[in-house]
Amino acid sequence: MGKIAVTMNATETVKRDQVAAAKASSAHAADVELTINGTTARLKLDLRTSLLDALREHLHLTGTKKGCDHGQCGACTILLNGRRVNSCLTLAVMHEGDEIVTIEGLGSPGALHPMQAAFVRHDGFQCGYCTPGQICSAVGMLAEAKAGWPSHATADVASPRVALTEAEIRERMSGNICRCAAYPNIVAAIREVAEGARE
Repeated sequence: MGKIAVTMNATETVKRDQVAAAKASSAHAADVELTINGTTARLKLDLRTSLLDALREHLHLTGTKKGCDHGQCGACTILLNGRRVNSCLTLAVMHEGDEIVTIEGLGSPGALHPMQAAFVRHDGFQCGYCTPGQICSAVGMLAEAKAGWPSHATADVASPRVALTEAEIRERMSGNICRCAAYPNIVAAIREVAEGARE
């Protein structure tokens, strides 16, 4: 009889702990509506869920990569309202109403974005792990340069037009690391798109 009572007490304790955990979990969750690649997604997320984890784990948009998870490698770069952002450093619940574009939203296999096509032509990747972040960052960077935003490498910060030299591109893309060191090809791809945009 004693063993049965102990087992029942243990079972009741486990059930009580599970109920408490479920209540705590729901207290730290929120309904979130995100606009990703032109589509609305409704999710119930833990308030601490990064935008990167929401994209990869909840929406299965695995093009955006988890590299360092500390905002240092750029593999998770996406476009947020047209600006490049490390998705590992921001919480998903902060972005209701924002326009989020991942690598999947830039183009498709049959209709590549010009930057995607340039990366293919110039062999701007090797293992490909950093490539989605590199491409999203490059697209955002070209928009920044077009808007006249200077960088540390900009020769004339008062000029309304930024000359995208190799040094300028390297500086602006320095937040995106390529472990395979395909940098010359990445720069060549970006320069091709930048020069095409000026024509």
